[in-house]
Amino acid sequence: MNGRYLLDTNAVIALFENETRLLERLAAASETFVPTIALGELYFGAAKSRQATENAARIDEFAARSSVLGCDASVAREYGRIKNRLRETGRPLPENDIWIAATARHYGLVLVTRDRHFREVEGLELQIW
Repeated sequence: MNGRYLLDTNAVIALFENETRLLERLAAASETFVPTIALGELYFGAAKSRQATENAARIDEFAARSSVLGCDASVAREYGRIKNRLRETGRPLPENDIWIAATARHYGLVLVTRDRHFREVEGLELQIW
């Protein structure tokens, strides 16, 4: 484990909920990052909630103090490789999760998630917290 983590959407939600186990593990991390895809999923959740304005403001604050990784041509290339391999093996993943996996793999980060289906992505370092 390299101490450099990419947080999946459900890990960020656990962070928002102040889950002790997650907070303790992240405190020991050397670096943490958030993919823009996860932010999009969070903003979608906020938009459809009863407290849309408050929830979006919380995400804005989180994004402003986080290291956010976007999708560039190199991440897109990794996405294509992952999606094709998943197609070949007959084990598809949700589109956003393929982008998140591509981001983690491209940058050599350990993906922190609660979704076990990420195990289908070859060469992806994964921590199920």
